[in-house]
Amino acid sequence: MRLVNTAETLVYIPSGKVRLEGALAIPQGAQGIALFAHGSGSSRHSPRNNFVAQVLRKAGLGTLLMDLLTRDEDMDYETRFDIGLLSERLDAATSWLADEDSTKGLRIGYFGASTGAAAALKSAASAGELIGAVVSRGGRPDLAMGALAGVKSPTLLIIGGKDDLVIDLNRLAYEKLKVDKEMVIVPGATHLFEEPGALEEVANLAARWFQKYLKPQRK
Repeated sequence: MRLVNTAETLVYIPSGKVRLEGALAIPQGAQGIALFAHGSGSSRHSPRNNFVAQVLRKAGLGTLLMDLLTRDEDMDYETRFDIGLLSERLDAATSWLADEDSTKGLRIGYFGASTGAAAALKSAASAGELIGAVVSRGGRPDLAMGALAGVKSPTLLIIGGKDDLVIDLNRLAYEKLKVDKEMVIVPGATHLFEEPGALEEVANLAARWFQKYLKPQRK
């Protein structure tokens, strides 16, 4: 697949006592932006999420890939699963996007993977209609079970067909969501969607979801 080569800008996002690094890219004419929430042990350099981000940019969406944890924090196994902390960092990035001159007019969506999906849903529940859509890739939405009923953002859950445990956990979470929602199981795919064509399918599903729901709101 030929992908758009949109230049990324290194940005620094304040959150409490730390500054988080991010890579921001906005195609000309973008009307929405996807904020990536990586899973445990991953970073903004994740080849999987960077592939998805390139597909989203080709579809006319901006992207912000960022590290929700500092390097030291990411070394701590417990911190990687601190959904409250991950959500706080995501909230800070959301506020930054809403205030930044180059992005404040764009509708915001969340793309979460693994534990990052739980943080995305928890943040979406507190942000209300500010978040236009959520996409989860191989996510653990069950780790945000208490927040799911409050999510107002249309939510797409994407799971690999061979990721049995995660399928069951997503089905439980899916029942708790009270918004426009869809759950797609990619046949033959494992947790990381490493099989030929699997990640491309994830990216295309995400692009269509964001294109549908990140349209500018009518005034």
